[in-house]
Amino acid sequence: MVVQVRHAALLDNLEKMNQAACFDRIFLYTNRPELAEQASLLGADVLINSIDPGNFHFGNELQKLVRSRGLTRVFCLNGAGCPLITVDELTMIARELSSRQRFVYANNTQSADMVGFTVPETFFDIELPAVDNSLALTLRDRFNLTMALMPHTRGLLFDIDTPADLVVLGAGPYAGLRMRAALNQLNLDYDKLEKVKSVLSDEYEEVALVGRVGAPIMEQLNSRLKLRLRVFSEERGMKTLGRIDNKEVISLLGLLLEDAGTERFFDYLARVARCAFIDSRVLMYHFKYEFSDRERFLSDLGRWREIDHPWLKVFTKAAEECSIPVILGGHSLISGSLWAICDEIEEKAFN
Repeated sequence: MVVQVRHAALLDNLEKMNQAACFDRIFLYTNRPELAEQASLLGADVLINSIDPGNFHFGNELQKLVRSRGLTRVFCLNGAGCPLITVDELTMIARELSSRQRFVYANNTQSADMVGFTVPETFFDIELPAVDNSLALTLRDRFNLTMALMPHTRGLLFDIDTPADLVVLGAGPYAGLRMRAALNQLNLDYDKLEKVKSVLSDEYEEVALVGRVGAPIMEQLNSRLKLRLRVFSEERGMKTLGRIDNKEVISLLGLLLEDAGTERFFDYLARVARCAFIDSRVLMYHFKYEFSDRERFLSDLGRWREIDHPWLKVFTKAAEECSIPVILGGHSLISGSLWAICDEIEEKAFN
């Protein structure tokens, strides 16, 4: 499901890049041959990657591309990165890159989904990270480029990481034509999200945000909606800083889960909030679990009966049966997805 909508988002973004008319060349690096023809028709130079995904090294491949094509200014994003980005935002990014020297432009400091940068003279002398999330930090810290953050907007923050983001995208008005067609083929349940939107639209209801919650989304919710937020933010940057790989993730709410048990934890949550958004990945890594995409995504959708792992089954069932609506997901849920929900509620209030 996620891959299907990501492919549609990629093609929608290629069309927007053409409309922006500010990029000299567009490269698509992929191991998905089924995307090649459609992307080529939209002006992309398609490079088919034959490397086994388990051995793919983002930094090495980026350096090869920059060297072979003689690139001096680069804007890169993953295939589903920022699917709601606008033509005006693409133009703004290109303008910033063309007017600056020794510069890196990112939509997030610690875990960027898209990065624009001017290629430094020593670009091939230092190894780049194996995954794209760390690129902006590496360019700033190892190459001494000046970093600036892109504006915080729906278009520059929303990402398709998990099925929770698909639900937000499908229930909202912002999907592009190809994404909307892909979403319409999925049997997604929007009932719980609609209940959450009702709480957010009311006045001074208690809303819980749990996980890698950043200050910008808190500021947006506080300034644009009439809410009382209960926020517990922890383990921001756990992937980029190597805390996952080093088994160092520790969560205070994870300790509460251990002490109180799953059912009591969600009973407590229902006593302090009318709805909750939980970035469950922090809790998963607190317990040192390495779940497959399938298991994590089934949990996001509340489909606990299909989950094999005992802890995740119990956790997901308790979240699904909680007396308040609880939305589970990854970091993007309590970042770009929540931002999109906020935009939608505010726009409805003014119409």
